[in-house]
Amino acid sequence: MNHFQLINDKRLLGSALACLGLLAAAPSAFATASPLPMAQAGQAVITASGVVEDAAGPLIGATVMEKGKPANAVATDIDGRFSLKVPAGSTIVVSYIGYEQAEAKASTDMTIFMKEKSDLLDEVVVVGFGTQKKVNLTGSVSTVDTKLLNDRPLNNVAVALQGAVPGLQINLSNGALDTNPSINIRGNGTIGDGSSGSPLVLIDGMEGDINTLNPQDVLSVSVLKDAAAASIYGSRAPFGVILITTKKGESGKATINYQNSFRWASPINLAHTMESVPFVSYFNDGCMNTDGWSPNFSGEHLDNIIKYYNGEITSVLPANTNGYWQDGYAWGNANVDWYHEIFKGSNFSQEHNLSVSGGTEKVTYYFSGNFSNQDGDLRIGKNDKKQYMINGRFTAQIFPWMKLGYNGRWTRVDFERPATLTDNLYQTIGRQGWPTLPLYDDNGYYYDSPSPALGLATAGKDITQTDRNTHQLELVFNPLAGWDIHAELNYNVLSATRHWDKLVTYNHDVEGRPYAYDKGSNVHEDYKKENFFNVNIYSNYNWTIAEKNDFHVMLGFQTENMKQLVYGLQRNGVLDPLHPVVDLTNGMDYDGNEVTPSVNGARNEWDTAGFFGRINYSYDSRYLAEVNLRYDGTSRFRSDRRWIWLPSVSLGWNIANEKFWEDYANVCGQLKLRASWGALGNQNINNWYQTYRVLTPGIANGDWLQGGVKTNTLGFPALVSELLGWEKVYNWNFGLDFAFLNNRLRGSAEYFIRSTKNMVGPAPDMPQTLGTDVPKTNNCDLRTSGWDFEISWNDQTSFGLSYGARFVLSDARTKITSYPNNPSNSLSTYIQGRYSGEIWGYETIGIAKTNEEMQQHLNNLDQNYVNSHDGQAPANPGQGQNQLGTLWAAGDIMYKDLDGDGVISSGANTLGDHGDLKLIGNNTPRWLFSLDLNAAYKGFDLRVYFQGVAKRDYWQGSSYFWGIEDNMWWSQGLHQHADYFRNEDSWSVKNGLQDVNIDSYYPRPVFSGGGKNKQTQTRYLQDASYIRLKNLQVGYALPKSITRKAGFELIRVYFSAENLWTGTSLSSLFDPESIGSGWGGCAYPLSRTFSFGLNLSL
Repeated sequence: MNHFQLINDKRLLGSALACLGLLAAAPSAFATASPLPMAQAGQAVITASGVVEDAAGPLIGATVMEKGKPANAVATDIDGRFSLKVPAGSTIVVSYIGYEQAEAKASTDMTIFMKEKSDLLDEVVVVGFGTQKKVNLTGSVSTVDTKLLNDRPLNNVAVALQGAVPGLQINLSNGALDTNPSINIRGNGTIGDGSSGSPLVLIDGMEGDINTLNPQDVLSVSVLKDAAAASIYGSRAPFGVILITTKKGESGKATINYQNSFRWASPINLAHTMESVPFVSYFNDGCMNTDGWSPNFSGEHLDNIIKYYNGEITSVLPANTNGYWQDGYAWGNANVDWYHEIFKGSNFSQEHNLSVSGGTEKVTYYFSGNFSNQDGDLRIGKNDKKQYMINGRFTAQIFPWMKLGYNGRWTRVDFERPATLTDNLYQTIGRQGWPTLPLYDDNGYYYDSPSPALGLATAGKDITQTDRNTHQLELVFNPLAGWDIHAELNYNVLSATRHWDKLVTYNHDVEGRPYAYDKGSNVHEDYKKENFFNVNIYSNYNWTIAEKNDFHVMLGFQTENMKQLVYGLQRNGVLDPLHPVVDLTNGMDYDGNEVTPSVNGARNEWDTAGFFGRINYSYDSRYLAEVNLRYDGTSRFRSDRRWIWLPSVSLGWNIANEKFWEDYANVCGQLKLRASWGALGNQNINNWYQTYRVLTPGIANGDWLQGGVKTNTLGFPALVSELLGWEKVYNWNFGLDFAFLNNRLRGSAEYFIRSTKNMVGPAPDMPQTLGTDVPKTNNCDLRTSGWDFEISWNDQTSFGLSYGARFVLSDARTKITSYPNNPSNSLSTYIQGRYSGEIWGYETIGIAKTNEEMQQHLNNLDQNYVNSHDGQAPANPGQGQNQLGTLWAAGDIMYKDLDGDGVISSGANTLGDHGDLKLIGNNTPRWLFSLDLNAAYKGFDLRVYFQGVAKRDYWQGSSYFWGIEDNMWWSQGLHQHADYFRNEDSWSVKNGLQDVNIDSYYPRPVFSGGGKNKQTQTRYLQDASYIRLKNLQVGYALPKSITRKAGFELIRVYFSAENLWTGTSLSSLFDPESIGSGWGGCAYPLSRTFSFGLNLSL
């Protein structure tokens, strides 16, 4: 078989794939003739024909069109040939995915040669202290399509990155305006008990806050996931690095870009309070199911609730004889959906971006500004966030051998919320949100019973202003060809102030006169300042030996210094509610008693220093090697444990560059194997001074008096371990990169193992007589393993439709390999040899529908007892589940006797003795995925972006889930709780307020002793997996023939929707992204957002 015949066979393979739909081109696109084009009168028409080929031979499916007339186009056939009728003198344009566009004058016997694009397989990606061609990478580096950032109307880079990179896990726990996403790379790196496992975020080479960066300023994002890629940053990057490079100017005429976005957002998955009569039924059924209790709602109170519910009366609260309203809990008869009253149905926000860039061959510049204004979801009280950003960057070629660069960024975030909008609010709405409580009294004033509305409306405000100033100066010297020297000075100042005032709140009596209800008032002020200074000095040298041996060497030094100043104060007694400032407080409570002001303050500092080097070797772009070595020191440890060596090595084999692969190169243009090993150190402990004992003074907080004044105190210092030192992180990574069909199909697959040794954790338990907590020390190990996979397809049809798809999938699991603080292997904490996140619980048989069914279940347990105890009967028959609770009846849970001993129990709650418990799930998010679909045609563009988690269990045993708790004042009633067990004996059924419901989701409600039905169990284990349509965007760019007449290069309008749809089997009480946040999964809701906007370029 000769070479050309093999090429034709490969083309035939491409045609077969096209028939299977991979090329997605219409059958008519492969015609050999075209319809007669529209020509001006007297203009001759010719048939342009010929062949399109590349270095390997004919190209199948290349698009051949008349220039300026995309409708007049065909695709090359299996032999690479085409035939197209065009006006004489026309220009033929040929395009093909992965190749540079070619043009030629139309003729009858054309040969058009296509040149493969060099920026696909040889694209340059940002790595530590430099760039590398992607084809030569040996470490694990993923890049992000910045269209996900630049095109989506989001003002948070981290949120836009969710799902964009395999192994990059980003979770937004709630929708509060001041909430930032949590980020990790490849799962848990530590147990989080004294140290941090977050990745290092570098913006233009300097550590920065990803949440305050303008997405429109982002040029590229690289995620370094293994030790070979991240080790050059040493101890600051034990769990990966996110490298963000911002845009800079290019030589040429000035370009002005403007983009706006107008957004309307509404809360998703917002809870709703039961209506009053179902709520009364629920609580009264709970009371009657509780031994010795009577109905909570009865008599005149119950009658008023029903009458108001039926529209027979309008009063929501009767008056007391003393001129005040009755207590809302004891007498309120309203019908309020508290979540609806506190959270509004929609809110408006807007964002504006403006940038100017350009320059000459010697000087380039880029300036940008951003403003956004977001309203919160609160209906009561002011809740908003304003963000301002200014960015300026320029570079200047001072001399042929020296270049100067400067980058400055300023951001300000103003955030305001009601003083009572804290995490406590979600708890308050739940347990105080009885629908019978009136929102307003009969005169129309807010009424506090207590209940949350009055505090949100009048109890004060919480205002935070955060400024961040960043300055970056870079000098680059090029003394010789192939040799460059970089000197970078980075400085960042964070300045944050917080004003939090608490005002007296007032209810009103029957005559409308105000009286103090919550008498506390104070002003709290906080200040925080951080100064971060960083110097990077490094040098690169490249040379080649014997044409095929390419070397790259880098040596450098880095140092960082962080200084932090924090202080705060609080003084009681606000004198003027219109001006709640410290100067206008009197230091007294409402009744005139003196209250000692509280103060706090601290100065903290840490330093790091590191020497680093890297050697890269490439033989003919086939065999690749990289070695990194770093020597790091930190001030966070004692002097004898301060320094550490951190090596890494990686290898790569570009199989596609081998001579034996030449015959397959046009089918598979890239095939690379790579492997790496490296050691990193983690010095990111939460307490900067953890090896020092700290005395905590207290001001006037003693329990005794001297001269009528409380004494000052001095707290006993906690125990510390002077031996605390580095956590060591060892990484193995194996990867495969591939590209098929002229680079249209591309992807990578990786497997990794990451072991964290000497992890910070609690020392082994000591006797209670010690009188204090055990110290933190290096005594725990864990291992995280998993895989990353991504694959993408990009193509263009003959009629001008370009389209693409990208699928990302990753998984990671963490096993605890050493945890000496649990010698008994208790199931309530980490266990050596077990995966983190394990959920142990009972297997549920079901809810007993009758007393007889429950009794039969208990009899079966008694028989199991007899069988397992050599025929001996239990001392107390019918009590096989009594270790969990008593008084078992219809509507209660029946648990399975897994160990067959006739007693449902958790044993000693240890791995060796867990009774009837079994492993029922794991709360670790598994199989994280995203699917990005995009298309463009004649100015229209479409993007559909899905993201989700394919496997996750979650046990959410909070009162927000269960509704009724042992304590009535911590119970609540939401719509979902109405699906509880009721039979003909239930109070609500006998009183005609509810129907029988024996096929319910929830067991019967019980106040005291109801925990027996709420044990961790299979029936109520939540499947927290989900798929979410994160973004849908449609845009249209006007033709340039129109825009240029108006002086614009681009005019584009777009519509975008975020969080448009969610598929999950999770309880409707929860959102899969926020199930673990707030108060038992009840958190500030995420939002569904619809945006409209305009892009302009001059």
